[in-house]
Amino acid sequence: MWRAGAAGPSRRPPARESRPRGASDQRAALNRGVQALVSVQARPLNRTVIDTFKGFAGSLPEVLHVFVLSGGDDFLLHVAVPDLDRLHSFLVDRLSKRAEITGLRASMIFRQVGNTAALARLPS
Repeated sequence: MWRAGAAGPSRRPPARESRPRGASDQRAALNRGVQALVSVQARPLNRTVIDTFKGFAGSLPEVLHVFVLSGGDDFLLHVAVPDLDRLHSFLVDRLSKRAEITGLRASMIFRQVGNTAALARLPS
């Protein structure tokens, strides 16, 4: 039990320390408070271009995940950066300068909700 002026192990930690740290707290601590999903279109679309771009994007410190897609977009990048200026610089200075990139579209992530039930095994 906590008492005013108590010291040692009986002292309750402040509320901030007692709650578990979530993913948004961790990103803020790593100076990555802004997240976005960046859709990328590339041409010519062949295995060499796919493998080269996948390797390039996966090596960038701003990129958390690289997804290779079917449909209208060829790649989806999950990126995390300190602020909007850094996101803009990432799009203009890192991605748009590549010859195989024909289009980009960035969507900001405002909130992220995890679904722990999705990690359970599905019935056969």
